[in-house]
Amino acid sequence: MSTKTKWVIDPSHSEIAFKVKHLMITNVKGIFTEYNASIYTTNEDFTTAEVDFWMDPESVTTNDEKRDGHLKSADFFDIANHKEITFTSNTIEKIDGDGSYELWGDLTIKGISKKIKLDVEFGGVIKDPWGAEKAGFTINGKINRKDWGLNWNTALEAGGLLVGDTVNISCEVELLKLEEVENN
Repeated sequence: MSTKTKWVIDPSHSEIAFKVKHLMITNVKGIFTEYNASIYTTNEDFTTAEVDFWMDPESVTTNDEKRDGHLKSADFFDIANHKEITFTSNTIEKIDGDGSYELWGDLTIKGISKKIKLDVEFGGVIKDPWGAEKAGFTINGKINRKDWGLNWNTALEAGGLLVGDTVNISCEVELLKLEEVENN
């Protein structure tokens, strides 16, 4: 008999971030402040994880109100018509004995779903000083924003484009163990 374990994200100890080239010379970082996930594992084996992650595109912040407003417009996330960005997965493969994994799943932005791969570093499971069980992960990946219809750009006079096509995903995620249920 196995046990199903439910985990959720601890938002005060997590960050969902991305970087995109600006003017072809620097990266601009953005974060999402509203997100969560339901993650189920068999016992505490994360290779069995079923991940259902969502974030609110309206919560994007890049520390520039004008740019944030543009990201929320129809040119990018189109928050008037698309209230969530989601990632679902049930495929995680162990790469080595040092905590490296590949997480495969479907990323949906603006109603467009594409399969992506994320690189995961598992930090371990530990009890915090208040007795709660926590698991830690560093998650990285790259996507091409145009695959999800995020096409807006402007040509530069000196050549090149204002916004790069590659989005670098960089997340620090601390999960909180909620409950265990017996599986028959």
